[in-house]
Amino acid sequence: MSIRLENVSFSYLEDTPMSQAALRNVSLEIEEGEFVGLIGPTGSGKSTLIQHFNGLLKPNSGKVYVDGVDLTLKDTQLRLIRQKVGMVFQYPEHQLFGETVLEDVGFGPRNGGLSEEAVVQRVREALAYVGLEYETIRDQSPFELSGGQKRRVAIAGVLAMQPSVLILDEPTAGLDPEGREEILGEIRQLHEERGITVVLVTHSMEDVARLVDRLIVMERGSIALDGTPVEVFGQVARLKKMGLGVPEITELMHELKARGLDVNTDILTVAKAEEEIIRLIESRKVMGWQK
Repeated sequence: MSIRLENVSFSYLEDTPMSQAALRNVSLEIEEGEFVGLIGPTGSGKSTLIQHFNGLLKPNSGKVYVDGVDLTLKDTQLRLIRQKVGMVFQYPEHQLFGETVLEDVGFGPRNGGLSEEAVVQRVREALAYVGLEYETIRDQSPFELSGGQKRRVAIAGVLAMQPSVLILDEPTAGLDPEGREEILGEIRQLHEERGITVVLVTHSMEDVARLVDRLIVMERGSIALDGTPVEVFGQVARLKKMGLGVPEITELMHELKARGLDVNTDILTVAKAEEEIIRLIESRKVMGWQK
């Protein structure tokens, strides 16, 4: 399921003295099966952009297509679109409402007319994908769970609808390092095993560097950069001008290069940096180490 935007512009409080442009002539296409990262300074339009992907917001001008369906038309069945384009907002546990985990996660499928047996199966599978045991947690109140468990239950509620596209707005915000790694691992597993299209909004350069295939950078309501993580993070000076950083290990490799060492700066992870440094040592090209 692809998503395509054509010259999309959007302003909050349009046609009022307080009108504020959030998107400016944005055009992009996200292909089925992609894992896309979306970064940018605060206020750059990231959250506004993703809310156009399933019709939560409609553009003031331009077109939005999901699987070829024009979301800007009045007769478009947005409910059906939202079943296929699932969205997890920042702090999704604030969306919890059911008395039990089963009731909460099963709300979407049940509301969609599935039998109770089918609902239970959807809930069981969704909880398993986020690392929760159905038998253990189904009757618990979601409000009595730990922060990490609440986050997983909220994500499971979206997965229970079996979306083709999963959009996540800062899904690890507020979690401890262990919780962050678990959630990100589960998202990556979903992408790899089910081929689900993922759009990840985050402020963590390290996360997008190791997870995504494509990276989009927003600035002042427009797309400033769009490419692979290596291509985007190669624009160090431009990113810093926007107030953004690069992965720390990438910055280190650029610093080594600036100091005269013959290193590859297209390095995004510690593992790749280790390989590069070992290569340098073995080739005896590090100044002062050559025999």
